[in-house]
Amino acid sequence: MDEIVAAALRKWPNVPHCHGWLALDARGDWYMRDERIQAAGPFPRVKGSRILHDKLLGFIHRNYAADGRGAWFFQNGPQRVYVELEAAPWVWRITAAPGWPVHSHTGAAAGVVRASWMDETGRLFLHTEAGFGLVHTLDTGIAAEAIEAGENPAWQPRELPFAEMPARFGYCLRPAP
Repeated sequence: MDEIVAAALRKWPNVPHCHGWLALDARGDWYMRDERIQAAGPFPRVKGSRILHDKLLGFIHRNYAADGRGAWFFQNGPQRVYVELEAAPWVWRITAAPGWPVHSHTGAAAGVVRASWMDETGRLFLHTEAGFGLVHTLDTGIAAEAIEAGENPAWQPRELPFAEMPARFGYCLRPAP
């Protein structure tokens, strides 16, 4: 967490939380969802405005975390902005290099892959040291190479219905107040 955020929390500890205004899609893109967009429909059917500003993205990435209920949020100064997730709290990118390094949509290293799962639509999810996430669609070919290489048995996917993933891996798709 940024020091400026920690200082704001100390100064204003009781700012109400925000719900429904920020979302993370299955490709690791962030979306702002104002009242008009929220009224137009649920995420991800109606996404909102994609956040493209590099400094804002960096700020969100550095201050992205989960609470004890598995609800993910962005700590924006003294205000906690809860995030609606399309699929998982992390979107993994895989590098075609020895060991198949994995990092998140925030740029953080995922660490060791502990297990892999495939849902009923063929999406690949990895449970890593850093947590649970979806493999980015652009990296499914690299993931297939890692699976076929057979170097790490944790890369061999097991089937799991998507509806069971949030409870099993302790995260919330749509945090509510």
